[in-house]
Amino acid sequence: MTALTLRGLFARKLRAGLTGLAVLLGVMMISGTYVFTDTINGSFDKIFEEGAKGTDVVVKSKQAFTTDSGTLPPSFPESVLSKVDTARGVSEAAGGVIDYASIFLPSGKQVKTQGAPPLLYSTLPRRFNPLDYVRGKGPRTDKQVAIDKGTADKENISVGERIKLVGKAPAQTYVVSGIAKYGDVSSLGNATIAVVTLREGQRIADKPDQLDQISIGDEKGFTAEQVVRSVQRALPTSVEAKTGQQDASDQAQDVKDSLGFLNTALLAFAGIALFVGGFIIFNTFSITVAQRTKEFALLRTMGASARQVLGSVVLEALLIGVIASAVGVAAGVLAAKGISALFNAFGIGLPEQGTVIETRTIVIAATVGVLVTLVSGLAPARRATRVPPLAAMREDAARQSGRAGHRREIVAAVALVLGFAIVLWGLFGASGSTQVLFTLAVGAIMVFIAVALLSARLVGPLASGVGRPLEGLRGMEGQLARENAMRNPSRTATTAAALMIGLALVTFVTVLAAGIKASVTETLDKSFTAELVLQNTQGSFNPIPEAAGTAVSRVRGVEVVSPLKSTNAKILTRDAGRTVLSGVEPSTITRVWNFDFKNGEAGTLSRLGNSQVVLNDQYATGKKLKVGNTIQVETSTSAKPDFTIVGTVDDKSGFFGKGIVTSSVMRTKFAETQNFFELIRTAPGANVAAVQASVDKVLETEYPTVESKNQTQFKNQIESQINQLLALLYALLSLSIIVSLFGIVNTLVLSITERTRELGMMRAIGTSRRQVRRIVRYESVITALIGGVLGLVVGLVLASLTTVALENEGFKLSIPVLQLVAFLVLAGIAGVLAAIPPARRASRIDVLEALAYE
Repeated sequence: MTALTLRGLFARKLRAGLTGLAVLLGVMMISGTYVFTDTINGSFDKIFEEGAKGTDVVVKSKQAFTTDSGTLPPSFPESVLSKVDTARGVSEAAGGVIDYASIFLPSGKQVKTQGAPPLLYSTLPRRFNPLDYVRGKGPRTDKQVAIDKGTADKENISVGERIKLVGKAPAQTYVVSGIAKYGDVSSLGNATIAVVTLREGQRIADKPDQLDQISIGDEKGFTAEQVVRSVQRALPTSVEAKTGQQDASDQAQDVKDSLGFLNTALLAFAGIALFVGGFIIFNTFSITVAQRTKEFALLRTMGASARQVLGSVVLEALLIGVIASAVGVAAGVLAAKGISALFNAFGIGLPEQGTVIETRTIVIAATVGVLVTLVSGLAPARRATRVPPLAAMREDAARQSGRAGHRREIVAAVALVLGFAIVLWGLFGASGSTQVLFTLAVGAIMVFIAVALLSARLVGPLASGVGRPLEGLRGMEGQLARENAMRNPSRTATTAAALMIGLALVTFVTVLAAGIKASVTETLDKSFTAELVLQNTQGSFNPIPEAAGTAVSRVRGVEVVSPLKSTNAKILTRDAGRTVLSGVEPSTITRVWNFDFKNGEAGTLSRLGNSQVVLNDQYATGKKLKVGNTIQVETSTSAKPDFTIVGTVDDKSGFFGKGIVTSSVMRTKFAETQNFFELIRTAPGANVAAVQASVDKVLETEYPTVESKNQTQFKNQIESQINQLLALLYALLSLSIIVSLFGIVNTLVLSITERTRELGMMRAIGTSRRQVRRIVRYESVITALIGGVLGLVVGLVLASLTTVALENEGFKLSIPVLQLVAFLVLAGIAGVLAAIPPARRASRIDVLEALAYE
């Protein structure tokens, strides 16, 4: 039986290849995801290890937790350096500044970092310096700067050229003294690196007599651990010492933790592709088992047992799974490069230093691919053993019994109800992002499977609905295509279901994105009473200098400039956990933003004290916190101030995080000295466009990293960011669409093989090759449109349920009709493309051979 199985498999190479391709693509995505993320993580490990070379001990401010709001750890007094220098075991110590500063070319163009930070370092002695100068040398005077090789190559900057740096202080011009690599890499992803003297770094970062780090070299005979203990005794409680290796490891781990979501998201999209591939495998084996019913019956009459027939089909699935998974794992290296290119195209550059292929990558990707193939092929394999040998000789042996179909519909109905119940539980009952996402995934999978099983009943009406226009336009060809699609409803339904899943997910994210845009627009129209907003040119996640707001406040026509700070914090009371707090200026904030108070009044914010907080109402309700309660908050500096809740607001914009404190306490307790936005109210009767032009003139001269936006521009920017994210999701979901199109190709090819004699008869009675191609093409379009219609319906239902669940967060249901119609049109075009190979194959069938085909 094994030899027979192998001969049969190689005799049907096209079918096996198309089936394996569905598995290969999914496995390739899983393998590529692991290779990509492992390579990125390995690169950061090497980068931070290289940066710590020569540094035995590092002194930094303590952090209770890492922040992700663009803030840096607080600085500490430069006087700490003298204490460290005299500690036992220290042979050399050097202080440094680490901050942000953007690079501007002589032309005035800013070097954009596309989501990565524009890093500023102060120069260090040779022992501690991680930079390897390939041209020139490090800065020796306050008017010199060195930059990374990646930026120099990208922007064609040479040693001796003049560039500008802009940090918290106004722009200053410097001469490029050197171009360097950071260890072995030319750049840190899209980040830029500018290196200046310590004194100039302190000026640019507005950190007079402050340091961010002290690098220490130990004396001979002392271990790094001994020096850590010696130095720690000389440090204030807010500062800590650790070994250079530990600091490098901690920095690398922080990066890995922040990128952990990326691995999860990419694996989710790989899982979707494999899930779609499972439908294709199931359909392929179902068709081939039905086509080989007489073959299996003949084997049974010749003495083969049901177990042997079952084993033969399972072995075929296993071989396809193993071969496809092996190729998929190898192709994962190319997929990793493709993922990297995709992220680079969206401005998310990440460093890659060598390709990392872990054993875990091979084992997991291959195991998942083989298991999906086996599970998908098991049901058709079992079906091959259930038809008695003599009954299998009849022409109608492959038809499914009504009882089996009835049982399937009952199971599908139960699965559908249960799937939606699980989705609703995930939306309304689950807690924690992990639990919610897992529950939603399980519920959605059950819904997809249920709809796929039930769709056999819908194929007739749907095929008539989408096929009648073709029949009206193309006559007999359209009619035959529609009838062919309806001939085997189960087969057509399973094929369409593969496309349904991809389009359902595309519809889901499209409707949600449209709802978010509508929600943001409505909220800003209702609450945003300022005419202008200042933000960083690199995006809203980067801070802006406080001095920029002060400079703009002097512009004629500007009445109010209200700063907004933001930082991470932990609310310790009732284990409310980590959240984002905003800092506002009480005297001005209510003049630029209209708050919807649920508890308290507008005057509450105007009178907000340094020991008081106003919470987001949904957050307060969820954590069972009420007005009058006192909460303890842990800051990133390990301070633990207490705040009294004096009000709650319904902030559906998310602009102010989960709580609002004063800007003053944000500066003193949270060490947050920079703003993320400045909201500007113009004077009554002032021309907003003229005021904005004056503001831009001031910013361009002194603070070119800051830009102004009016209300329309600000809303357009938010929509643009949502569209960019949507485009990235489309790109990742496209893999599942591609897999489903291979499913249509596969089904049509197998269907043509099954109808060889019929096609030969049609050709014999005068049907032209062009007509045959059209029939196959129209059948493909009908199948694709069935999947498109089902996908739109399922996606709309899931998006509507999600919107209802998030209504309290400000989500609105907005259905982009034109986009959804475009998806249906694209589904039809995809059907045309998928039909090209099988249509050509059908039209080339030899008439005489086809009439003799068994």
